[in-house]
Amino acid sequence: MSWKTVLLLLVYYNAQATVPHRWSRAVLFPAAHRPKRPSSILLNPVLQTSLEEVELLYEFLLAELEISPDLEISIKDEELSSLRKASDFRTICNDVIPKSIPDIRRLSASLSSYPGILKKEDFERTALTLAYTAYRTALAQGHQKDVWAEALLSLFQVLRHDLMRSSGPRGSL
Repeated sequence: MSWKTVLLLLVYYNAQATVPHRWSRAVLFPAAHRPKRPSSILLNPVLQTSLEEVELLYEFLLAELEISPDLEISIKDEELSSLRKASDFRTICNDVIPKSIPDIRRLSASLSSYPGILKKEDFERTALTLAYTAYRTALAQGHQKDVWAEALLSLFQVLRHDLMRSSGPRGSL
């Protein structure tokens, strides 16, 4: 192997090692950085930036949600639906979180090997995926119910593991 090849490999290796960690976030939810619809202006939307917004997210989830046959999620309550954060909620639920079993399994596998603690937006999206999966599990029947239940359990275990890591002592990470 020539010295030029070794030098090139060394530069490539060092360049990979110095890529900022923020670029690896897109791996979990790539759709957050490329919205599907032209009407979606937000890139990488986040719902929870304050305690009030956490409570609002809880209200969205408690309100009656509707999932159309083409898997579009909407809030039935007109007052809640008219809020600005409801638009972010719809964008995340309809354009960012995975909705098929293979995509949810892929997310679970990525999360189970994720180093460290999830970022706030990744945790939020995983929790919304968990809520969506629970809803689909409740609606499914027969073998499909078992498949959705397995996906639900897998997501729950990943989130529980992340919460255990984040509440543990910092020295053990």
